[in-house]
Amino acid sequence: MAAAILTPPTFLARSSVHGKTSHLVRCVHRPAGTSPFFHSAVVSSRADWLSACSILSSNASSHQHQEPPPPQNPAAEDDHDLLASTASSSGSMLGIVPLCLPQPLTIADPSLGPKHGSQLRVAYQGLPGAYSEPAAAKAYPNCDAIPCDQFEAAFQAVEQWVADRAVLPVENSLGGSIHRNYDLLLRHRLHIVGEVQLPVHHCLLALPGVRREQLTRVISHPQALAQCEHTLTTLGLNVAREAFYDTAGAAEYVAANGLKDTAAIASARAAELYGLEILANGIQDDQGNVTRFVMLAREPIVPRADRPFKTSIVFAAHDHEGTSVLFKVLSAFAFRDIGLTKIESRPHRRRPIRVEEQPQEVPEEETRATAKHFEYTFYLDFQASLAEPRAQNALAEVQEFTSFLRVLGSYPMDMTLWTTDS
Repeated sequence: MAAAILTPPTFLARSSVHGKTSHLVRCVHRPAGTSPFFHSAVVSSRADWLSACSILSSNASSHQHQEPPPPQNPAAEDDHDLLASTASSSGSMLGIVPLCLPQPLTIADPSLGPKHGSQLRVAYQGLPGAYSEPAAAKAYPNCDAIPCDQFEAAFQAVEQWVADRAVLPVENSLGGSIHRNYDLLLRHRLHIVGEVQLPVHHCLLALPGVRREQLTRVISHPQALAQCEHTLTTLGLNVAREAFYDTAGAAEYVAANGLKDTAAIASARAAELYGLEILANGIQDDQGNVTRFVMLAREPIVPRADRPFKTSIVFAAHDHEGTSVLFKVLSAFAFRDIGLTKIESRPHRRRPIRVEEQPQEVPEEETRATAKHFEYTFYLDFQASLAEPRAQNALAEVQEFTSFLRVLGSYPMDMTLWTTDS
């Protein structure tokens, strides 16, 4: 396993027994010393885990894409009995849990790489019903969407061949940039191969039969709460508003715990998945609420000049130049009539503060004053393809002013027309 892997390895498989409907099953190995609060089916040793995963993989592969008759092979029945007996055994503590919805990935296992000709697998952050799920479907129609519990897990899923692509948000028209993903773009070696823009349509969800007057609190992601603050007040919901890690997670939490005094702000699909009712539709304060997602892959695409392209770069200034280099960089693009669509600054991870000593004369003695300046890394998007000579010349000039320059991707722009009703 790679050093970046921090959580126990997970094996996911689809199993179908005696021709019945397939279920997603999960087997997790918990190493010694793992917290007892790790809530998944576990085995006592890695050997047991590998054995169980092999059995699950064999059963899932043998029943995939077919409706087989009842098994005649005693060996297959033995495998089935082995799973049942192992699940009930207190020694190995193996549990096979049928799930109606895919569980978010917490780790990328290279053994789960897609087979030749299989469906494209796309990782996104959040539970099923999160806004990233329709973004993945828009970017890659008919894909196999893989939920991940956090942004970094989606990066790892692509890097370690669990997924073929990742679709992650980078900015929202109201909330601004998602800084975490900009930091991860620099830390990981994935390439941006496309973008999609998705209108955000918030709904107020509650258990069936619950009325607004019964609510004492509303939970959701902090950005969703902020984007619906005025509308909630207009609806007379002057109740407690609590932050949750995910919009779909908030809906799932209300449904799973039967909370009749709590509503969640999430998507209409989350209401459908978790059996909730929509008390109010389209409660976002601004109907022009749009989130921009980037599509990530292990390899870059070949830039073209026959359609609108966007290129994303990240760079840092030479020592002691600081932000003064920014004017020179912008001039390189302005001189060639290249439009910029975004510029973002983030503190330099390895050198966040630059210290300069400046002489200062004092009547009695000479002392030296210390000036401290923040050092930044700059992210920049411009409207041109790397296949165009003007873009190549601009980057060549930028390279002269910077100590570090990296192209994150040159990719087709999302030209989809959308309205507030879409």
